[in-house]
Amino acid sequence: MARNYRKEYDEYHAKSEQKKRRAGRNKARRTLMSKGKVSKGDGKDVHHKDHNPKNNSSKNLSVMSSSKNKSMQSKKKKKKK
Repeated sequence: MARNYRKEYDEYHAKSEQKKRRAGRNKARRTLMSKGKVSKGDGKDVHHKDHNPKNNSSKNLSVMSSSKNKSMQSKKKKKKK
């Protein structure tokens, strides 16, 4: 079965709350880029320690490899269940 990107956008990505969360993640990335901690294409992710993308205080942000950050997300989901 093919993935329906239009439906996925309409049901999830187009919601105002999700747009605000995405904007927060993008802002965090831009902030750390301006400080020189990350650069485009470096394979690093900006991690929100409290898992809240709207909280972009410097104490809440850290830089880690993409693989480490993604593994942390799966551990969080397993813990939730």
